[in-house]
Amino acid sequence: MWTHSTGCVHYCKTPRATKTLSEDKDMSVPTPSVALSTVEEWFAGRGWTPFAFQHEVWNAYQSGESGLIHAATGAGKTYAAWFAPLLQWMAQHPRRANWATEPAPSLRVLWITPLRALAADTEQALREPLAHLGLPWSVARRTGDVSSHAKAKQIKDPPSTLITTPESLSLLLSQPDARTLFRELDAVIVDEWHELMSSKRGVQTELCLARLRRWRPHLRTWGLSATLGNLERALAVLLGMDGQGHPRAGRLVQGMLPKEIVIDSLIPESVERFPWAGHMGLKMLPRVVAAIEEGRTALVFTNTRNQTERWYQALLNQRPDWAGEIALHHGSLSAEARRWVEDGLREGYLRCVVCTSSLDLGVDFSPVDRVLQIGSPKGVARLLQRAGRSGHQPGIVSRVTCVPTHAFELVEVAAVRQALLEGHIEGREPIEQPLDLLVQHLVTVGIGGGFAADELFDEIRSTYAFHKLTADEWKWALDFVVYGGRALDAYPEYKRVVARDGRYVVTDRNIASRHRMSIGTIVGEAQLEVRYVNGPSLGAMPEAFIGWLKPGDRFIFAGRVLEFVRVREMTAWVKRARSSRGAIPRWTGTSLPLSPELGDAVRARLADASAGKLDGPEMEAVEPILLLQAKWSRIPRADELLIERVKTRDGYHLFFYPYAGKLVHQGLAALFAYRMSRLQPITFTLTANDYGFELLSPEPAPLDEALAADPALFTTYNLIEDIHASLNASVRARRQFR
Repeated sequence: MWTHSTGCVHYCKTPRATKTLSEDKDMSVPTPSVALSTVEEWFAGRGWTPFAFQHEVWNAYQSGESGLIHAATGAGKTYAAWFAPLLQWMAQHPRRANWATEPAPSLRVLWITPLRALAADTEQALREPLAHLGLPWSVARRTGDVSSHAKAKQIKDPPSTLITTPESLSLLLSQPDARTLFRELDAVIVDEWHELMSSKRGVQTELCLARLRRWRPHLRTWGLSATLGNLERALAVLLGMDGQGHPRAGRLVQGMLPKEIVIDSLIPESVERFPWAGHMGLKMLPRVVAAIEEGRTALVFTNTRNQTERWYQALLNQRPDWAGEIALHHGSLSAEARRWVEDGLREGYLRCVVCTSSLDLGVDFSPVDRVLQIGSPKGVARLLQRAGRSGHQPGIVSRVTCVPTHAFELVEVAAVRQALLEGHIEGREPIEQPLDLLVQHLVTVGIGGGFAADELFDEIRSTYAFHKLTADEWKWALDFVVYGGRALDAYPEYKRVVARDGRYVVTDRNIASRHRMSIGTIVGEAQLEVRYVNGPSLGAMPEAFIGWLKPGDRFIFAGRVLEFVRVREMTAWVKRARSSRGAIPRWTGTSLPLSPELGDAVRARLADASAGKLDGPEMEAVEPILLLQAKWSRIPRADELLIERVKTRDGYHLFFYPYAGKLVHQGLAALFAYRMSRLQPITFTLTANDYGFELLSPEPAPLDEALAADPALFTTYNLIEDIHASLNASVRARRQFR
């Protein structure tokens, strides 16, 4: 027997510091009646009516404004942004009968997306209304999955709307005739802006937008976002700075549409016999199978690619009759494999797809009516985003079922539901002044026609990321691309940009070619292509995993059991294995830390439990464990930090429970170990997870002395210096004992 716990959240954000139609006289400019009535007919033909926030976006666009659209998943953000430039073009050509005979406009709209999978879905959504409206507009994609022949054709004959990624846009800006390509550009739409703005890809987007605005001063820029806490900051980052160094004026449009989100969970029959640790959760496999059977099409989200591979194999072993009806999807698979899965979801012939965050964002798979989350979502916004993959239409309930991998994750499910009810959704903090991206952008612009130093300095300072860039920092970046810096000035290949007649340009074709190949590259773990002997490519895997394989070893990848043959020319050659068992690779850098908002929500639920308040079925289910914790130790209140001391045959253990996420705990563990080691010579072994960290030592640690010392263990005095020293000490220890 098993049960569901159910919680319903009506997700409806309250607008903050945003204009409305009634507050802004300039926004009263009406959309021309013929164009608007045609669009409303198209909506009505699908049983829809345009929402007020969509009309607001259309009118704001007509007035030349830029802004950010924030609305729940499936509420119509895409068409709010898409119909704005279409309505403007229709108004400029008021004779409806002649729209189809008009020549297709050159590149007018640039649509930036963070995922190639999202680009394909977006292309389909944008094309859909064009034929009914009788518009001659063309739509095309330009990503890493598009052939070089198609890309060359796009340069000669640009589509009316181009869907691309930040990396592909940078490549376009490196074209010598890039300015000509964008000479008629009216608008840039940045999809899933919350996903980009807190990453270096977001900074890359900012730099590209600054270049386009220099060429097209009246360019409209609109961002789309569904799950974001700091909206005003997101708007400022998107639009950049004006000539006086102030954020550009923009409109924040919020879709005030109540979206019902059902968050439930699978509760074990006996929580005492359920695992108290782990991250895989395969003990819940029969119950997950039963949940999948409830719906037509299900997405089973995991937090790591390793987890995806193992759950796919487990589901297939449990239900071999589902072969051909279930699939897996993650970023290491080949483009062909990912496209096959995405098409299967759209057409509805896949019963279930096990996936990572590769299917998180805005892709509309209408047949999906069941979403399961394996393990903790690690963040409020992430669970909200994944829930939105089901019921991806206005007015349709979105449901997500959380599957705990250990008992304490039930507390996280209760916490994330309460945080969502209270509107505590994570914000995204932008990255400021990444000089590596600045240097890369200088070379890109140098290839794409060159630049004058003073003009480009002003242009780059118009971005939010570099609005504090100093003249000395600018000179350093310029010298780096011209001379290679102090360390590399003896190597000609690092002198990438040359000064000629007051302009900086790239003249070496080899340098230009190498740079285009590396645009957007983030240095990380080496990846090797995995390919069948005399067969297709399956994707890419970490070199660290491939490196220890011997010919004949078996491993599981892309849902298949493979036998390793050899490595040659950065390719791991494989063949199908006869056995059904094998090792599963682990990808580094894919484990998600607990977000601060969810960590605070967990502390709040524990504080309620310490006061005897257990709201919701998850907290009631985990009550026996909490009672045991209260009996043996203590459940910390919101203003308390729990520290436990235990002696075992392994040594003396100190456990700290801040509930601040694994990354924070790793830093705190190193800091506390360093500060206590200054009081007496001692050796620590450090361990951290999302709930806390452990310091293990062969003799008792001077905790009491550290708490009473001056400066004390928790002091902020000399904090930055101590953090640097503690991290250096821990790195040296890892290298010595590796």
